[in-house]
Formats: sequence, structure tokens, C-alpha cells
Amino acid sequence: MSYSDAHLKEILRRTKVVACVGVSMNPVRPSYYVARYLSLKGFTVIGVNPGHAGKTLFGQEIRASLSDIPTDAKVDMVDIFRRSDAVPPIVDEALTALPRLKTIWMQIGVEHAEATAKAEAAGLTVIQNRCPKIEYQRLFGELRMGGFNTGVISSKL
Repeated sequence: MSYSDAHLKEILRRTKVVACVGVSMNPVRPSYYVARYLSLKGFTVIGVNPGHAGKTLFGQEIRASLSDIPTDAKVDMVDIFRRSDAVPPIVDEALTALPRLKTIWMQIGVEHAEATAKAEAAGLTVIQNRCPKIEYQRLFGELRMGGFNTGVISSKL
């Protein structure tokens, strides 16, 4: 799986609303800080986690499932923070419940060839084994090649 920088940048530019499947309320969990980062960058992030349904995270109500997100939320991207074997039913539900959906994004370590083929056959863009936070930072000038923030770094006391 190789994705051009232009392709990833175009996805991130066109995306406004992200449903984050498997989001955690625990600030040390990757799903929390990725969702937080995206919300700070202006994305509307709707958390999806049955264990936290009804709670509020980053100004949005967490939903138990993708089907519980109102269609007027206009979700553009589903970001999956679940094991690879959990991907097929998530993709199936996304295809049914989210009429404006454009992208399925699977986090680092998450891949599923059959679910990808199904989503692509339905006209969606699929990204596997990548993190939108990392890609956003890399593509929009917030990270240098070494992974450091582009702010001034000094060892002076």
C-alpha cells in the first residue's frame, strides 16, 4: 500500500467531519489524542464507542455505533481504531448508515483486504495502516523529517 502525498493531502483537505470508531475517553490512549488533535485542527470529530455512548468529547456526543450518528452530521471519513478483524462489520455499517461518506481510514497496524475491496467497489477511498494525525502533521508542515515539531528547538537554559 503506497499512497502519494498529493492523494493523502487531498483527502485531508476535503474532510470536514470524522467518525472515530473505537475512541477512548482516556487522554493517554492514541485514539483520544488523535481525535483531540483533529478537533483542534478544525475537524468535527464524532466519537463512536458503545462504552462511552451519550458522553461528550470535544463538543460532540459519543455514539454507540455509526448507525446512531444522525445523517445530517454529514460524516466524510470513518477513522478506525479497532483490530483488523473488526473492520468488515464497521465497513458494512458505514456503507449503510453514512450516505455522504467518502473515506475509510484504518489506523496504523489496521488492514483488511476484503473490506477495502468492498468499500472501494462502493466508490469510497480507503487508506490502511496510516494515521491521519501523523499524515496531517507531515503534509501540512508541522513535522520535520526527524518527526520534530517545526517550532524552534533550543538546548539553551
